[in-house]
Amino acid sequence: MTGGADSLHQTPELLGAKPLNMTRRPRGRPAGSKNKPKPPIIITRDSANALKAHAMEVVSGCDIAENLIGFARRKQRGVCVLSATGFVTNITLRQPSSSGSIVTLHGRFEILSLLGSVLPPPAPAGLAVYLAGAQGQVVGGSVVGALIASGPVVIMAATFMNATFDRLPLDDGEEVGAGKHYQNNRQQRHHVDDVYGIPQNLLTNGALPSDGYGWGQGRAGSKQ
Repeated sequence: MTGGADSLHQTPELLGAKPLNMTRRPRGRPAGSKNKPKPPIIITRDSANALKAHAMEVVSGCDIAENLIGFARRKQRGVCVLSATGFVTNITLRQPSSSGSIVTLHGRFEILSLLGSVLPPPAPAGLAVYLAGAQGQVVGGSVVGALIASGPVVIMAATFMNATFDRLPLDDGEEVGAGKHYQNNRQQRHHVDDVYGIPQNLLTNGALPSDGYGWGQGRAGSKQ
């Protein structure tokens, strides 16, 4: 009976015992398993459509326009001149007037602004300059001749490899922003007197490729 009494005393405890808590594993992947840092993407080759910034110094006595043309030809890149600082002398300009007269300025002038684009040959350079004289007079126009540096001249420019030619206005059936890339070995040409404001008799070739520019197929210039 003693054993029976003990079993009776133990029974309530067994009946009232709570089941063991089983830890369940959460479904899916652990938090953060998909958010591991990825290695950085390193571009080891420049894009053909990328712009490159240049700070160019033209030494005293050199023709600025001629040196820019030589740079574009050697590197096979287009040059977009943004600004320049320094002094020049012996300048030949086509003034922005109805007559379009050609003037040659002698003396030393400070560069206030130098803008334009220089493309590899046969395209002529299209540069516009504004200068200040010793007496404070300001003169400017399209550069159609010599532009000799009088002391060091620093030019800020951007260069590009490819250019897309778009004729405006776009046709109704043509998508906005669409353009066709061509190579400079095409034979078609169009005059640029209205584009650059340069008389045809002052141009070496007098024409630009009508189909745009793609100098990437030429000899690649050495990297700076």
